[in-house]
Amino acid sequence: MSEYRALRAKHSMLDLCKTPELAAQVTMQPIDRFPLDAAIIFADILLPLEPMGLNLEFAEGEGPVIHNPVRDRAAVERLKVVDGSELEYVAEAIRQARRALNGRVPLIGFAGAPFTLASYAIEGGGSRNYLHTKQMMYSDPASWHKLMDKFARVITGYLRRQIQAGAQAVQLFDSWVGCLSAGDYAEYVKPHVQLIFDGLKHEGVPLIHFGTGTTAILRQMREAGGDVIGIDWRIHLDEAWSMVGHDRAVQGNLDPLVLFAPLHEIERRVEDILRRAGNRPGHIFNLGHGILPTTPVDHVAATIDMIHKLSQR
Repeated sequence: MSEYRALRAKHSMLDLCKTPELAAQVTMQPIDRFPLDAAIIFADILLPLEPMGLNLEFAEGEGPVIHNPVRDRAAVERLKVVDGSELEYVAEAIRQARRALNGRVPLIGFAGAPFTLASYAIEGGGSRNYLHTKQMMYSDPASWHKLMDKFARVITGYLRRQIQAGAQAVQLFDSWVGCLSAGDYAEYVKPHVQLIFDGLKHEGVPLIHFGTGTTAILRQMREAGGDVIGIDWRIHLDEAWSMVGHDRAVQGNLDPLVLFAPLHEIERRVEDILRRAGNRPGHIFNLGHGILPTTPVDHVAATIDMIHKLSQR
């Protein structure tokens, strides 16, 4: 959005995240522009890494870079388990966004999941093959589980503070967990995700569990927890919902690149997803992953209108 780009021209990503007034302002931008059903707080999944002791930088054109990656037991031991007070600026942004929303739509908080945070921390940034991450998992499982436990405890406290600040639902983003087999997920990830969802289940807000490339592990994700399971675009919504179970809600699953297609093709895809949802309660229409920076904004507006028109009851 041009409104966001104007702010980014003046402020770094971390400055926007760490300045509650600006984070709340960015949160409101899509709500002021489109008839959406919820807002999501503007933040970044990697914010907990800094107070834990990692040197995080958003390098121009490169994305996030961690200058002191976690590659051995000693580095795992050095990481601090913080209680969330170090991320008070996110809680304050939530309070300010709630005031600005004034009940128009609910506000969603979020955090990165342990595996995704661990993969960034170990690789030192993004990765194609997660070589160092899987190396630690397979060759030093004790260090791996120690690292994942630290992340799980930090994330639980962080999300609890977001809820206390006013988030009316929270989402756990496991963006890169699709690189794992079902067996590896069950052994190396699921117990730590369960710790988070078990720690938040009495907070009284819906818990959303999101991942991409997760067709092979949807059943394990359901077992790990969450009232809502995110579905990406690589599987038909009805198939995924059958795997997850109709006692859970689902979120998804339009391919973000479909928004670059002609409007008649977008409408065909939207209609297909809604048909597969079958008028069941508990479907949140969403993209299967994040929106791309060059997405035509008028196509976003048209898609939202299509969804509202085609899903009217």
